[in-house]
Amino acid sequence: MSEKELPDHLREDNLSEETKTLISSLPSTKDFLGKLYNYQGCWYYPNTLLGVLNFQKGFKPQETDIVIASFPKSGTTWLKALTVALLERTKNSSSGVPHPLQSDNPHGLVPFLETNVYLNSSTPDLTKFSSPRLFSTHMPLRTLQVPFKDSPCKIVYVCRNVKDVLVSQWYFRCAYLQKEVDKSLLSSSLDSLCSGVGYFGPFWENVLSYWRGSLEDPEHVLFMRYEEMKSEPAAQVKRLAEFLGCPFTEEEEEGGSVDKILELCSLRSLSGMEINKTGRTSNNVHHSNFFRKGEVGDSKNYLTPEMENKIDMIIEEKYKGSGLKY
Repeated sequence: MSEKELPDHLREDNLSEETKTLISSLPSTKDFLGKLYNYQGCWYYPNTLLGVLNFQKGFKPQETDIVIASFPKSGTTWLKALTVALLERTKNSSSGVPHPLQSDNPHGLVPFLETNVYLNSSTPDLTKFSSPRLFSTHMPLRTLQVPFKDSPCKIVYVCRNVKDVLVSQWYFRCAYLQKEVDKSLLSSSLDSLCSGVGYFGPFWENVLSYWRGSLEDPEHVLFMRYEEMKSEPAAQVKRLAEFLGCPFTEEEEEGGSVDKILELCSLRSLSGMEINKTGRTSNNVHHSNFFRKGEVGDSKNYLTPEMENKIDMIIEEKYKGSGLKY
C-alpha cells in the first residue's frame, strides 16, 4: 500500500517546517507503515504527532467535556457507543428523529482529538459540538492533560487484555491494508507490542498512566475494564452513567432503560446498522472494520503458548507494584 492510500493520520505529508524541525530531534524508528517518532514517551506517525502538537497548543477545555481514552483496539467503539446512548437518553429528542448511532459510526460521533479534530489545524471549528462535548484519544494521560490542567472534565479509560488487543489490532490492520490475514504481520505486531516501540506504545505506559490517574483523581478519571463490561454489563453501564453525572433513575431501571441501551450498543445491533455496513470514517477506514468478534479470550485461538508467555512475563514486570491486577 502506498503512502497516499494510507489513512491521513498514518502519513507524513501534512507537516509544517516547525514540526519537521521538532521531529528531527526526536528518537525515531521505522515499521511496516513508515516512520514513528517518540514524543513525551509515546510513539506516533508524523501526521498524528502533528495532531498531538496542534491539540496541546490550541485546545481550550470546557468544564463539561468528556474524553473517552484507550490504547487502540481495547473496546473503544463500544465505550463510545455506550457514552453516546447514555447522554442521548437525557435529551428530549423528538420522535421520528433517528438515534445518533443510526446516522453515524461511534467514531464519527466521538472523534479522536489527535487523528481527527486537530489533525490539520490547532484552531479547528468546534462549534458543531454541543455541550457536553465528546472527544476521544489514544494519547497517554500526561500528554492529554497538557491543556486539561485543573479542568473538571471527565476522562473514561477502557483497558483490555493485551493479548486480545494484539489479535484485534492484527485483524484491523490487515483489513485496512486490504491484505489477507497474514501471520507474519501478527509476529511483527507482537515484537512491536513487547518492545513498546509501536503506534501509541508502550501499551503498559498508556494503561498505567490512566490507572494511576484513576487512583489519584477518581472524580475525574474512571478506569473501566473491557472484561468486566462483558461479564457484568448492566453494573458497568450504571457505573459509567453515575460517573458521567447522568445516573439511571429508579423509574428508568424498572422500565428496562439499562437493557435497552445495552441492546442498542451490542455488537450485533451496531454491526447490523446500515451506516456501519456501508460508511467510512473521515480517515477513509470502512466502518465495518470496527466490528469483529468482541469476545474475551479469543486470542488463545491465534497465539502460541510461547507468544502468550512472552506477553505474560512483560506485563508481570511492568505492572509490578502498581496495584493493577492483570
